[in-house]
Amino acid sequence: MPFREPIVLLFMLFLSGSAFALDPHTGPVIEANGPVFDVPGGSWNLDKDTYYKVSMDVSATAETTTALNRHIESAARFLNMHARNGIDPGNIAFAIVVHGPAGKDLLKDAAYESRYMTPNPNTALLKSLHDAGVKVYLCGQTAAFRGFSADEINPSVTIAVSAMTAHVRLQSEGYTLIPF
Repeated sequence: MPFREPIVLLFMLFLSGSAFALDPHTGPVIEANGPVFDVPGGSWNLDKDTYYKVSMDVSATAETTTALNRHIESAARFLNMHARNGIDPGNIAFAIVVHGPAGKDLLKDAAYESRYMTPNPNTALLKSLHDAGVKVYLCGQTAAFRGFSADEINPSVTIAVSAMTAHVRLQSEGYTLIPF
């Protein structure tokens, strides 16, 4: 039987009950956001002695104006996941480039509330990411197109000439783009 061995291994993992955690955990880098699941010890991971520069592109936003942008929260997941698996958070520089519809998620509460009748659900996450050293860049073309003035942007955000500009500069500075 060609499938017997994989089925037996899968059954053994199922019976062990400790192969994977059933509930996600947040922290230790971003305590309130970025839930991750535990994986078996020894899982293939980043090299603990290497300094990483990582970037993400975020253009999608939540379906409602009261929901957290889960794409921005992915930065918290990345940091929490690796810290929980033995990677020193000081060995990771992280940047997020935001453009398109997600630009609204970088507004200060007052500017967001004036447009969407609710405070920005991403404000606390942006502060936590900033406090963890994450750099967030807003595409200046998006800001201009959407009518966002510089004084309406969250103070933890840097306006770039464009998202393309930010990606080119980050790449030239050695950042690896997470392609999703």
